[in-house]
Amino acid sequence: MNAQGILNTEEFKRCAQFHGHVCPGLSIGYKAAKLAMDRLMEGRAIDEEIVAVVETDACSADAIQVITGCTFGKGNLIYKDYGKMALTLLSRKTGQGVRVAVRHGAFSPDERHFELLRKVMNSEADKEETKEFHDLHLKRSNDVLEMPDDELFDVTTVRMDLPARARIEPSRPCSRCGEPAMASKLEFVGGVWICRGCRE
Repeated sequence: MNAQGILNTEEFKRCAQFHGHVCPGLSIGYKAAKLAMDRLMEGRAIDEEIVAVVETDACSADAIQVITGCTFGKGNLIYKDYGKMALTLLSRKTGQGVRVAVRHGAFSPDERHFELLRKVMNSEADKEETKEFHDLHLKRSNDVLEMPDDELFDVTTVRMDLPARARIEPSRPCSRCGEPAMASKLEFVGGVWICRGCRE
């Protein structure tokens, strides 16, 4: 399927709606998630059937949440602050895992695109520059969607310990602020149980 075909799918539209716009990072996350799920022969997680480990908090992570069904709230989305466009997807059913990472040099920066990005983010772009940026942003997004997976990503099979399933437990009030917190997250300091927010 070509880029326009992907952009028109309900699945990609849900990614764009969740993220707020179409961008190259969203396209990378979409493709990485689809590839990882295909390799593991898994469907979208309804509960905690699969676990996603993302190595960036940038745009790609939003597409990964939508496509895989892995979310912070369900406890099956784990964030590692490595600054890498990489996704590890793990199957609870099979114990198998796959890591999909953008290849070095596969998506080289476009100097004009980044120049305009900085101007737009700093509110320094005029109307023409803003339009040029949005046009380039969409073109770069399409470029990602058109790239063959084997040119864009390195894919490796991985095995790693699966995290425990999400915990649901009663809350207890913090002795300082009085707000309820998960009992296991309270810390015993100075003879009382306090939340981590008060401890900081």
